[in-house]
Amino acid sequence: MPKQKTHSGAKKRFKITGSGKLMKQQAGMRHNLEVKSGQRKRRLNQDEPVAKADVKAINKLLGR
Repeated sequence: MPKQKTHSGAKKRFKITGSGKLMKQQAGMRHNLEVKSGQRKRRLNQDEPVAKADVKAINKLLGR
């Protein structure tokens, strides 16, 4: 059986930490930035871990 190809969209959106956790960019930093406070924008700019319910599906897309 051939190898599983990595999903191109998934590899751009998720990153794996050294300990193996999946991280993603938070939503809310694409538009209307002038109405959001600097504190809010700094908070939204941090990566956050992927929800436990989604880890299995994302790992499959990443070929892990």
